[in-house]
Amino acid sequence: MGRFASTAYLYEHLRPPYPGEFFRSVAQKLGLTKQSSLIDLGTGPGLLALGFGPYVGRVVGVDPEPAMLDAARLAASRAGRHVTLIEGKAETLPPDIGTFDIVTIGRALHWMDRDTTLTQLDQLVAHEGAIAICASFSTIDGRNPWLDGYNEIRRRWSPSQLWEEAGRGTRTHRDLSAFFRGSPLQLTELVTVETSHLVGLHDLAERTLTYSSSSRDALGENVEAMLSEVLNHLVPFSRDCAIEETIVSTAQIVKR
Repeated sequence: MGRFASTAYLYEHLRPPYPGEFFRSVAQKLGLTKQSSLIDLGTGPGLLALGFGPYVGRVVGVDPEPAMLDAARLAASRAGRHVTLIEGKAETLPPDIGTFDIVTIGRALHWMDRDTTLTQLDQLVAHEGAIAICASFSTIDGRNPWLDGYNEIRRRWSPSQLWEEAGRGTRTHRDLSAFFRGSPLQLTELVTVETSHLVGLHDLAERTLTYSSSSRDALGENVEAMLSEVLNHLVPFSRDCAIEETIVSTAQIVKR
């Protein structure tokens, strides 16, 4: 069982969401159509695969964690969409899988081996295709005043080795310029969509459990104590048991 096995349901529902405007903006920028094909590497519960689904034809999702694929399968069924799901790592996909007009990667690139992944991406992306490396996160510019304390509590309760592995709890993407340096694939433009939404107090507290360094498996018997401390921290920032969160969703476009 992988490190995200216990987080699948929470991950799907509690991580900062990708808004509909984000998918529309990226689809328009890349000229996606129903003739376009998409493969989502590290698909997790299928957030990107399903979000881009209305703008493309064939959709494939790849993830090494069976629990995440189960969540993606259920989400696709609820949405009435067909997604081909493959259990495995991006680096070990079979050579006959073909090429795709868009390759998407969400919160997963930092787990992938650079050299093997670059070779695989060069084979996966069609000649006129693109890669979209996506993220959606709470802004750190002060508009989410609860965030620093929230992350500090997670850091204190997380086992130290897991926190270091997770890049101090904010691990999202590598230095993309360095990652693609020397590759035929190059960064082109960044699509950015900013939104805000209300998130329930308890949902925001339980979001801590979606990170590998502060998951139920990592914290063990300390789960409830950490959640209690997080809630106490969040209450002064809330109104009617909810907090307004400002989110930035980004897609770094990579092309040949």
